[in-house]
Amino acid sequence: MAEVVSPVPGAGRREPGEVGRARGPPVADPGAALSPQGEIIEGCRLPVLRRNQDNEDEWPLAEILSVKDISGRKLFYVHYIDFNKRLDEWVTHERLDLKKIQFPKKEAKTPTKNGLPGSRPGSPEREVPASTQASGKTLPIPVQITLRFNLPKEREAIPGGEPDQPLSSSSCLQPNHRSTKRKVEVVSPATPVPSETAPASVFPQNGSARRAVAAQPGRKRKSNCLGTDEDSQDSSDGIPSAPRMTGSLVSDRSHDDIVTRMKNIECIELGRHRLKPWYFSPYPQELTTLPVLYLCEFCLKYGRSLKCLQRHLTKCDLRHPPGNEIYRKGTISFFEIDGRKNKSYSQNLCLLAKCFLDHKTLYYDTDPFLFYVMTEYDSKGFHIVGYFSKEKESTEDYNVACILTLPPYQRRGYGKLLIEFSYELSKVEGKTGTPEKPLSDLGLLSYRSYWSQTILEILMGLKSESGERPQITINEISEITSIKKEDVISTLQYLNLINYYKGQYILTLSEDIVDGHERAMLKRLLRIDSKCLHFTPKDWSKRGKW
Repeated sequence: MAEVVSPVPGAGRREPGEVGRARGPPVADPGAALSPQGEIIEGCRLPVLRRNQDNEDEWPLAEILSVKDISGRKLFYVHYIDFNKRLDEWVTHERLDLKKIQFPKKEAKTPTKNGLPGSRPGSPEREVPASTQASGKTLPIPVQITLRFNLPKEREAIPGGEPDQPLSSSSCLQPNHRSTKRKVEVVSPATPVPSETAPASVFPQNGSARRAVAAQPGRKRKSNCLGTDEDSQDSSDGIPSAPRMTGSLVSDRSHDDIVTRMKNIECIELGRHRLKPWYFSPYPQELTTLPVLYLCEFCLKYGRSLKCLQRHLTKCDLRHPPGNEIYRKGTISFFEIDGRKNKSYSQNLCLLAKCFLDHKTLYYDTDPFLFYVMTEYDSKGFHIVGYFSKEKESTEDYNVACILTLPPYQRRGYGKLLIEFSYELSKVEGKTGTPEKPLSDLGLLSYRSYWSQTILEILMGLKSESGERPQITINEISEITSIKKEDVISTLQYLNLINYYKGQYILTLSEDIVDGHERAMLKRLLRIDSKCLHFTPKDWSKRGKW
């Protein structure tokens, strides 16, 4: 969801998902035909040699996306099937297994078996699971359960529901009101999910529960739980439709082409770090042929050479991001940057972020966004560690649009610190928030971990009164943490804490969950101190404040 201005002179505002097509490394003609000799062309699939995380050789299936010739030597840009795009790379002929090559099929003139044309005409045919053939789309994989709803028009009540019928977090219905229940078809075994304010009792799980907390049901509400890294909606025929892409900066992939599928920057030098980009970013085309792209680590302006960077540093007087410093504790600081007042910095930040974010599109206008940049201080200045952006006005309660920790600082707790800071701002604003969907794979892992630790911290801190089991509602958890109710319910589902016992929902915390949580919290050394936050929310509904 990086909000970016194209630095190409004369470029105008782009529509969502639109990315410049005249950029990237030189590629062969995408329409090249298959030669009689059977040479390797775009669209071919074959095993390619690579090293895995254990430093062992493996031969995963890969697709040839592009071919180029450098000094008489051919290089092939490959995408490993079922692997993340950040692993795509240029390989030599020696790493290809030509014995198992699959040439691309010609585009079919008639629909395929599922009634729809293939997703990529030039690709070899693939087997489509039976469950997805009906819709012709790849469905997101649920965390725990899959439910389908048969909803009547105007949300009419469906009588006859059983009081102990399992409900998903997408229904949030009152278990005691049979006449107002929606009919739920359980496709796979499900754990009952409570509504937002219904009281419940708690019992030990297998005799090993250390704490048990009651959960509680309120008004009917259709929630949208974060089961996967993509939002899904229920279609009228009961089959989940394609991922919902209504976020302000979500890429709909309608303009995805051979250029934007390929990394176009070889290396970026940012301060004392050299970064290897994961994805395409629309830097000017003349910069994509350079072995290294040099960036000023304070204003993020880019240059063609080290000499250009050194000349720029003699003129650049910034030693921290522009904007207001709203948090400082130790060496960690956060700066709030207005996308309208600091347009150049915001655009450069988004160009850099797009190198590591794949699910988001680029926008010309950064005015509707605020950027919160986390830095680490030393004697030379404030060095960027990561950032997140958010809309000044969000109609869907989004408190994060894009979030990124730069690769040199990953796996050090900074990702959770960024997430915690975003929710701390939501607490000051008096709102609940949720990140914009879809999340990347790494983003989803970070958010799940943060939600789990935060909610378990609340549950384990409850104390029983007069010997009774402690009780808490979904609404109360949401108000304390500023985590949206749908995310609270999906996290409880993910942790498998919810059980339905004697007519009420209970939460059981086993010794394993408690011990695992305590070990994780011992490793989490970086935390946000609300006393160090100096932040006053603004009313962005008044356009004059933009």
